[in-house]
Amino acid sequence: MTIKRGLSLLLLALGITFTQCKQEAYQTKSMDTTTTVAPAPKEKEYKYETVPGDPLNARIYTLDNGLKVYLTDYEEAPRIQTYVAVHAGSKNDPADATGLAHYLEHIMFKGTTKLGTADWPKEKQELDKIEALYEKYRQTTDAAMRKQIYHQIDSVSGVAATYAIANEYDKITTAMGAKGTNAYTWVDQTVYVNDIPSNQLVPWVQEEAVRFQEMVPRLFHTELEAVYEEKNRTLDSDGRKVAEVINKALFPTHQYGTQTTIGTIEDLKNPSIVAIRKFFDTYYVPNNMAIAMSGDLDFDKTIRLIDKYWGGIPKKPVPEFQVAQEQPIQQPIVKEVLGPDAENVSLAWRTPGINSHEALVVQMISNLLYNGSAGLIDLNLNQQQKVLQSYAYDTPMHDYGTFQMSGMPRQGQSLDQVRDLLLQQLDKIKKGQFDESLMTAVVNNDKISTMKAYEDNSDRADAFVTAFIYDMPWQKFVNRRDEFAAITKEEVMDVANKYFNDGYVVVYKRTGQDPNAQKVDKPAITPVAVNRDAQSDYYKSFMAKEDSVPPLQPVFVDYKKDLTETKLKQDIPLLYTHNKDNGLFQLYYILDMGTNNDQKLGMAVNYLKYLGTDKYSAEELQKQFFQLGTSFDVFTSGDQVYVSLTGLDENFEQGLSLFESVLANPQPDQQALNDMVAGTLKARQDAKKNKGVILQQAMVSYAKYGPKNPFNTVLTEKQLKAVKPQELVSIIKSIPTYEHRVLYYGPRETDNLVTVLNQEHLVPATLKPVPAEKVYTEIDFKQPTVYWTDYNMVQAELLFLSKSVPYNADIIPVVRLYNEYMGGIVFQDLRESKALAYSTYSFYSPASKKGRANYLLSYIGAQADKLSEAMAGMQNLLTDMPLADANFQNARASLRNSISTERITKAGILFDYERAKKLGLTHDIRQDVYQSANAMTFDQMQEFQQKYIKGQPQAILVIGAKDKLDFKALAKYGNVKQLSLKQLFGY
Repeated sequence: MTIKRGLSLLLLALGITFTQCKQEAYQTKSMDTTTTVAPAPKEKEYKYETVPGDPLNARIYTLDNGLKVYLTDYEEAPRIQTYVAVHAGSKNDPADATGLAHYLEHIMFKGTTKLGTADWPKEKQELDKIEALYEKYRQTTDAAMRKQIYHQIDSVSGVAATYAIANEYDKITTAMGAKGTNAYTWVDQTVYVNDIPSNQLVPWVQEEAVRFQEMVPRLFHTELEAVYEEKNRTLDSDGRKVAEVINKALFPTHQYGTQTTIGTIEDLKNPSIVAIRKFFDTYYVPNNMAIAMSGDLDFDKTIRLIDKYWGGIPKKPVPEFQVAQEQPIQQPIVKEVLGPDAENVSLAWRTPGINSHEALVVQMISNLLYNGSAGLIDLNLNQQQKVLQSYAYDTPMHDYGTFQMSGMPRQGQSLDQVRDLLLQQLDKIKKGQFDESLMTAVVNNDKISTMKAYEDNSDRADAFVTAFIYDMPWQKFVNRRDEFAAITKEEVMDVANKYFNDGYVVVYKRTGQDPNAQKVDKPAITPVAVNRDAQSDYYKSFMAKEDSVPPLQPVFVDYKKDLTETKLKQDIPLLYTHNKDNGLFQLYYILDMGTNNDQKLGMAVNYLKYLGTDKYSAEELQKQFFQLGTSFDVFTSGDQVYVSLTGLDENFEQGLSLFESVLANPQPDQQALNDMVAGTLKARQDAKKNKGVILQQAMVSYAKYGPKNPFNTVLTEKQLKAVKPQELVSIIKSIPTYEHRVLYYGPRETDNLVTVLNQEHLVPATLKPVPAEKVYTEIDFKQPTVYWTDYNMVQAELLFLSKSVPYNADIIPVVRLYNEYMGGIVFQDLRESKALAYSTYSFYSPASKKGRANYLLSYIGAQADKLSEAMAGMQNLLTDMPLADANFQNARASLRNSISTERITKAGILFDYERAKKLGLTHDIRQDVYQSANAMTFDQMQEFQQKYIKGQPQAILVIGAKDKLDFKALAKYGNVKQLSLKQLFGY
């Protein structure tokens, strides 16, 4: 901002227009008097830190009150990714109030003394009563007295809620066109997330500055119930239970192990608003916070704006965290976890904090062992199929870190055998039994992954959060890449031998009934008012200002202009978009055939990764690709095959030649096939223990298509074992012989690309048409049916599924508006008002292919004893969609703001075109939505709801423990039918 501009703003602030200034100057001169004009005050100059060679070209500011501001300009779209980071997480929780930081994160979305309230003085009186009652509740041990106090809390909360206006903060961000509004809490940090349109920067900065200056515990006990449900979800997760056991054993003294982020059941049942307020006052201060932003921004304007609204917030002393010193672990600590999921084993070691050089060496060790391509675990265990699956990773934190290896056994293999195989790979690192060229390749691939990450604003801004939370000067963060590249083999061996000895924790995750299973019991909560149509004065004022925000114009994809379409030899279509940002490429061969055309196609594609060629073994191939900084993959779905090659364009020719040789010359391997078949059979059994697979895939497919469906139509065990290696090799070789198209995103010019592909892409003189696809008929839901599957879990989960009309582009605008509107309504009603579920949603899902049906999908995850109420609540919303004018206006504004700032770019253009073709579209469908959004009325949306949603036959899918489900309640919704795993999976 120039000084001239600053003077203009100063004069405007004083109520003097430019015209007035000129007139007064003229009058002074004509009167021939001497006037001394005071010089305009200089605009504040902001010092900032930059680092040579920084790929983000970032500026790091520190305001006078200590607030850190990290900015990087990346103008891929007129949007800005924002993170507000607080340097306090669950390790800062008081020992007698664990889960406090996480719960405060929830409360920070409830508004302020101006936002979210219809009458703050009256609401405050009730909130003060609730705060006092909770303190009394905490100090009371008599069960009957506690029940009585909680009844009082529930009663007063109902009164307080009459003055509250739920979700006003969300309404504001929605109206702005914000995306991904959320937050997360972990051990060292609490971070608040928003992706905003660039023209909304001013209102966003204003609003966030207000939001983070005060904490109002509004709708406290219903939100607490949502946290109870979140806790129950973790108790249903075997993976979360394993992680908790590992952390407790590794950190018996430090808060990383002595307390969990979500808190103990006992502490959740005895919350303290006083303690939460103290935590907020202590840690939510500017000198303990940072704003990290990446996107379409102007450095000078942005920092001045942030300083204007945040700079006046006073700093406060922040207590120094005292790091508990852990003693060395002298021998393996053995633990066991029981649960319904498939068995596995995990080994974990304690490592140094992220700021140490040794933490970088641990990262190198992690990548040498497992990088998804050519690590020791990749090649020696996964590719040789010595285990069903295995991996390694490091988790750096502020005070300490962890390193973990995990594996799943093959059929007949013990967990101890898997453990020993993992330790053998680690022993090779300790002895230096690996090629130094692998370290060079790890460094190169780390650079590639960083280049890819920095194409995304969320990853760019997240880099700032990492630097801030871990007290890492930006120069050190940027230079870590060079520090990583300079690590020597000797350092790797030294660190491995220093830390990865017998002082580890081993956790055997076994399949079985957990004798220590817990759950947070359902408290007696009366639904509270959400006052959908009420608006605070603050909200009205804020929304009035939205009319003055300069609009941004949308940019839609023009398939004729934004991608180049040409032909390769044999008339193979080539679709191309140019990468102007870096030296990475993506290449795809796409065939319109899949497992619905040939069941063995998926098997052949899976077999390919275990095979070598006439020149290289399977292990050598992986090493070759990794050294070139490229990777290949083959993916098959029911109706398509994607063959992909990605990596450094400077090695494009070499990578492509190697890639083509893999497709043209795979060498059959009987033992690899035998192992793969055995692994497939074990993986199938493990899938039957995964509740997500059971509900979201198996049960949904059964409901849509009936007993014989795409999910359970698989080769039988007998058929699998009868397949010959040469048969699968022939299928692999045939892939490029069918009609297909090529997609490319990269820095090559079209002519050069065509020349290289024509030379290297091996195809016959005549391409074959793809074979006919087996079409599965989508069944009509003639009468309501409740399908349920027994699964040992604390919660219950269900889906309401309704089949609708085939894809029709004409209804897409109202579909988008309906989903935007109902998403907020469902969340408000079932979670905020009634506290019936932590996770719940409902959306109308358009088909992905022309001729296929659309579906309405509504989900609830809740305690089993809440399921009946939750189902009734969801059904009421689907039947009688409530009118909330403020929500509707926000949904409409959000839709237009989101589309006006969306930019489909890079490889996204190619895949957007692919999606459009499958639906019979010749233009960007968002254009129709945007043009219709402003004119759409609630009546139109209601007409859509009445026609396509209300009263439509449903299939209701339920997964839960048989002894916890209320079958009388389920019977109200239709004929109740149990589905066995054999029926669902077909084996």
